[in-house]
Amino acid sequence: QVQLVESGGGLVQFGGSLRLSCAASGITFNLYTMGWYRQAPGKQRELVATITSAGSTDYAASVKGRFTISRDNAKNSVYLQMNSLKPEDTAVYYCSADWLSRHYWGQGTQVTVSS
Repeated sequence: QVQLVESGGGLVQFGGSLRLSCAASGITFNLYTMGWYRQAPGKQRELVATITSAGSTDYAASVKGRFTISRDNAKNSVYLQMNSLKPEDTAVYYCSADWLSRHYWGQGTQVTVSS
């Protein structure tokens, strides 16, 4: 019943922009801290950004100033606007939802930045 579906990934050029979307269902969306994580081949999954139910945000140092996380509670969706993309941003990006002990992951969407 709980489902997080990412979309918006793809291939972009160095310096380009991309907007990822995550549509959530089966949860009381307003209660959850939403986030984006990413995992490159051979590397650990790392935090990209989070946004709380109150709208507070946190970012990884590597993306601060380039990425913006936002949420639309009316649409049960969270977004990641990615600007000034670099090849180092190439990874599978995962949407997450967290509230107390509840934790959910999406299936991920591939982002590839060409050099």
